Amino acid sequence: IKVLGMVNCVSTFEKHPYIINGCSELFANVWGTDYGVGVRSAVGMGTLPDNIPVEIEAIFELHEGA
Repeated sequence: IKVLGMVNCVSTFEKHPYIINGCSELFANVWGTDYGVGVRSAVGMGTLPDNIPVEIEAIFELHEGA
């Protein structure tokens, strides 16, 4: 339903959506475009835990027997 992608980067970097596109494309490949594509936000962060490059937070809606 919704993906929030946080990119560890310097303040002059402006291509956050391009980085998070990889996650969106993966979800679309796994679950198809009808179920794998949802609302998305991509933001830059000055630092992330353990200096990881990207953090993804995702909210899904699951249906039994689908």
